[in-house]
Amino acid sequence: MTKDKVTWTLAFTVLTAVLGSFQFGYDIGVINAPQQVITSHYRHILGIPLDDRKAINNYALNNTKELPTGPYLSNPTPMLWVEEETVASTSHITMLWSLSVSSFAVGGMIASFFGGWLGDKLGRIKAMLVANILSLVGALLMGFSKLGPSHILIISGRSISGLYCGLISGLVPMYIGEIAPVTLRGALGTLHQLAIVTGILISQIVGLEFILGNHEWWHILLGLSAVPAILQSLLLFFCPESPRYLYIKLDEEVKAKKSLKKLRGGADINNDITEMRKEKEEASCEQKVSIIQLFTNSSYQQPTLVALMLHMAQQFSGINGIFYYSTSIFQTAGISQPVYATIGVGVINMVFTAVSVFLVEKAGRRSLFLIGMSGMSVCAILMSVGLLLLNKLAWMSYVSMVAIFLFVSFFEIGPGPIPWFMVAEFFSQGPRPAALALAAFSNWTCNFIVALCFQYIADLCGPYVFFIFAGVVLAFTLFTFFKVPETKGKSFEEIAAEFRKKSGSAQVPKAAIEMEFLGATETV
Repeated sequence: MTKDKVTWTLAFTVLTAVLGSFQFGYDIGVINAPQQVITSHYRHILGIPLDDRKAINNYALNNTKELPTGPYLSNPTPMLWVEEETVASTSHITMLWSLSVSSFAVGGMIASFFGGWLGDKLGRIKAMLVANILSLVGALLMGFSKLGPSHILIISGRSISGLYCGLISGLVPMYIGEIAPVTLRGALGTLHQLAIVTGILISQIVGLEFILGNHEWWHILLGLSAVPAILQSLLLFFCPESPRYLYIKLDEEVKAKKSLKKLRGGADINNDITEMRKEKEEASCEQKVSIIQLFTNSSYQQPTLVALMLHMAQQFSGINGIFYYSTSIFQTAGISQPVYATIGVGVINMVFTAVSVFLVEKAGRRSLFLIGMSGMSVCAILMSVGLLLLNKLAWMSYVSMVAIFLFVSFFEIGPGPIPWFMVAEFFSQGPRPAALALAAFSNWTCNFIVALCFQYIADLCGPYVFFIFAGVVLAFTLFTFFKVPETKGKSFEEIAAEFRKKSGSAQVPKAAIEMEFLGATETV
């Protein structure tokens, strides 16, 4: 059918939208490769003891007046002071670096609640344009961070970029879902995740030392996300507004038809209009549910708990520890060129994200999630074993590296994309917006905790750190096995019945009755 073809306008519009997802991925990955360079710069501008200057001896040549003199070095008392200061400064730098990484997630956490609201208030196109202002501000702060107090500018810039990504993580999938034909909605929707991992990979490549990840250009590397922000802002003026937004939210049928004709080319749009009319009627019949009601109403408590646990499993699996700190992990594993190994992780990430597009509709969501989590648990154990035995067996560095590659592969097969699919399928139209906002907030909060704490845990536990993640992943795997229903090909009524079955007879029958009632409104 001509309706199912990807027209030039649809392709252009979707690619323009996922430029936002690309920025999201770039901002996630860009902080990884230049870690040593940025922390060296932090040490330089804050003033550090002599011992720590060895790492940046060619960087601080223009500050020789700060170096101690010969007689000062011969005095044992000042040397003791230097040793104490070294420990203090190392702790301070670790804190600043953790904040530089985790402040991004703080912004995302806050903004995750407002993406849908902004999209409804301004329209999808204008909302993305407003979001790009945040992206530009964050990029400019980081791009000029070398000229001022770098740690403050980077942490601020990362926070504002996080605000942008929190908004865009809701806006882009929503917009693509609303402009895509029904038969292409799943395939086009996965381009959001594919663009994110592509952004991560590109950030790792341009972060190579001989490109931008060096003492001279690292600030340009951080500010480079302004380029896709500017490009997307210009291209958005040529993109049609979401027909669903125009028809369902604004009740402007003429404009909705005009937008649809642009997106569908010469195809018949009557089926689209009929579908939107039905969706509008359903939305008007079903009351919206607040976040508080998700916890207080017995109908929603079980699926809400499962939704939160799926997103906690995704983040506490340790995957962002790999994304944020993979370069230093490979360095610890004895890899001579850790940055190239990190790029390898990015390539694997992108390839298996593409693979998951085909697997998720063939195998079940729950099955893939269990396979992914089980594989990640085994890989986490192998990582720790490899790091522990590195001094005794040199080839263990390759075991650690392969384990990291497989860890990322298993993540993208299941735990990466699936929680977003499943949470949307757990709830009908009334509670779905609140549930998705809560799930996004949970995801960003866990992201923040991992980003802030991983370096401290790694410093404290050393090679044993991934044993902890293996245990956490195993616990979530067991929870998934006993509590998470399969949703593939099932109606809302059938999913609700699965929840009742898994919750056991202890659950009150009233909840089951309410779920059946809501299921009836969903499947009309």
